[in-house]
Amino acid sequence: MNPVLEVRDLQTSFATHAGTVKAVDGVSFSLAAGEIIGLVGESGSGKSVTGFSLLGLIEAPGRIVGGSVRLKGEELVGMPARALRQRRGRDMAMIFQDPIATLNPLLTIGTQMEMALAAHEKLSTRAMRARCAEALAQVGIPSPRDRLSAYPHQFSGGMRQRVAIAIALLHRPAVIIADEPTTALDVSIQAQIVSQMKHLAREFGVGLIWISHDLAVVSAIASRILVMYAGRLVEQGPTASVLHDPRHPYTRGLLDSLPSSTRPGSRLRQIPGGMPSLLDLPASCAFLARCDHASTACQAPVPMEHTGDRAWRCRHPLGPLAERRAS
Repeated sequence: MNPVLEVRDLQTSFATHAGTVKAVDGVSFSLAAGEIIGLVGESGSGKSVTGFSLLGLIEAPGRIVGGSVRLKGEELVGMPARALRQRRGRDMAMIFQDPIATLNPLLTIGTQMEMALAAHEKLSTRAMRARCAEALAQVGIPSPRDRLSAYPHQFSGGMRQRVAIAIALLHRPAVIIADEPTTALDVSIQAQIVSQMKHLAREFGVGLIWISHDLAVVSAIASRILVMYAGRLVEQGPTASVLHDPRHPYTRGLLDSLPSSTRPGSRLRQIPGGMPSLLDLPASCAFLARCDHASTACQAPVPMEHTGDRAWRCRHPLGPLAERRAS
């Protein structure tokens, strides 16, 4: 299957008074139609900057300094701003973490949805209202025609996020980037949103990139996981394989820090130390100072190793779970 999105060696930097911050450093992956991938990592790992880079939303002092982003075969990096705006929303859309920050409190939901439609399509008022009501119905909002006249404050947090999803779906984009869209929601609403997004990705063949620090949520929605650390991808592969048999010690650390119902009363583990400064990243493994498996070999640049549908950036990859239990 041909990918709808191909990212190769993407590099995004920010110029600061202290130096250049390499927020995204050589990220590569592809996304197929209808596929859902999870992009995970702790705060500051570069996952959200990656999402903004794909849409060309990086503002000064940041800029994409290298790499390629191809959407349905068309190169986006270096594309003129006007042409990129035409594709943003129509061919690739984004769902942000906080719908309150993205919805205008002074305009009705219907007006905002119609403005989003009019940016890329010429439709009659009746046709626009019908499309908007249909989009609200698809994300599970009851009485969709009536709710078009409502204002954002008249919706609950979960319903506002559904409105944001409906706006992203208006043009049937090939790719949707969801940047921690369930972080501010309670667990039951999270589960509903996750179920809805899985259904919509299958129904419309939308490629979905789900950005999150929450491995539990990602495991429920993504078929493939990409793990980021200090601006670099350190592991990727099918969700079940990565979660049950991680190869990178950082991935193992993230999993060990999750609360577990199978170990009641046990203390939560944490990864010692902190992420290195992105101002002066070493050529060595960025996780070296925090890793129990580090050796002098880790001081050299670490390439991505590929085996089947798995890949990791580590000189001392962890073995399969069965081998670790036997040792």
